Amino acid sequence: MACRCGCPGGAIVALLGSNGAGKSTTLKSISGLLTLEDGEITAGTIRFKGEAINALPPERRVRGGLFHVMEGRRVFEDLTVEENLIAATYALHGRRRTAAHGFELVYEYFPRLKERRRQLAGYLSGGEQQMLAIGRALIAQPELILLDEPSLGLAPLMVEEVFTIIARINREQSTAMLLVEQNAAVSLAIASYGYIMENGKVVIDGTPDKLAANEDVQEFYLGVGGPEGQARSYREIKHYKRRKRWLS
Repeated sequence: MACRCGCPGGAIVALLGSNGAGKSTTLKSISGLLTLEDGEITAGTIRFKGEAINALPPERRVRGGLFHVMEGRRVFEDLTVEENLIAATYALHGRRRTAAHGFELVYEYFPRLKERRRQLAGYLSGGEQQMLAIGRALIAQPELILLDEPSLGLAPLMVEEVFTIIARINREQSTAMLLVEQNAAVSLAIASYGYIMENGKVVIDGTPDKLAANEDVQEFYLGVGGPEGQARSYREIKHYKRRKRWLS
């Protein structure tokens, strides 16, 4: 599956932006979960593998190869790790319900989950729950994984570990990924292409090198370029909208 940016099939594409920019809403629109929150798409068409999927319910999109790993992990806390993975096999419906290979794959990428497979998911650390959420996606044999803020609430070392595994899955399984993140640096490190969204619209896009070289991206998303090279917070820039050429 190739994206409109010209990336090859199986690429990682990053969707970056500040809180409230519309990133999570975009993912929910693609996965069909927006309708479950009484939202709706009022214009435009969502296409997956060349087909319009606006009218498809979320479960049909999953069975078609599209899986949404939501913000906050959303694991079944009262089920064990293995039971969480078993629950994901129901998404296979009519394809390959025998998920033995899928389990082996998950445990290969996340050996920590194999060690804790009999443990209740609610007692896992935040990083382990994120691994489990991604593992459930792998069980469903997706062609495209939508990842919403996988670094949220994780310690820096765990962020590095999770993103290293995400990049490895993409490389070895050729699974395309649309990655929503506020951590621009770690996202651009593994992505082939990136979009930056503000106020519900894409304001700039390009390769990671192009985005990283942009002064506004450096200042507002990578935290560099302030006075004497000091990092600058997005919230500290009062003239942000006036200066931002993207929003003019």
